[in-house]
Amino acid sequence: MVAILGLSFSVLATSVPEDQIDTLRLAPINIEPIPPAMQQVLNTDLKQMRNYPMQPPLIPHKIDGYQLDLKVNKCMQCHARNSTGHSQAPMVSVTHYMDRDNNFLAELSPRRYNCTQCHVIQLDAKLLVENDFVDLDHLMDATAPAKH
Repeated sequence: MVAILGLSFSVLATSVPEDQIDTLRLAPINIEPIPPAMQQVLNTDLKQMRNYPMQPPLIPHKIDGYQLDLKVNKCMQCHARNSTGHSQAPMVSVTHYMDRDNNFLAELSPRRYNCTQCHVIQLDAKLLVENDFVDLDHLMDATAPAKH
């Protein structure tokens, strides 16, 4: 049974011509395309407007070389409660100090330790795909009855 199944997969794999294989690379499989240039990080230190409710804040500065691993969280050097006085950075939300049962912890919650899991840097990049996203405020304004 295993031999027949293996044989059927090999027949399927060889039956598709190479010129009919689509990839996201936009290039043939046997050619290594030149990668696009890296986009510039917006390093303004200005808070970005959020696009939707409950969106995590964007990181408004470069984080190249930041150590973020099991032993060190570089972000907390500026964003911890006891560091915001000298850094002038916003303190992380109190929700980052809560466990799954909403109990407050003395330390940063392990489930909120990896900052870049939710927070991303902002790039000066062109859109890769068309986007017709409408901000919630604009959507509400468009559907609201006209005021007299």
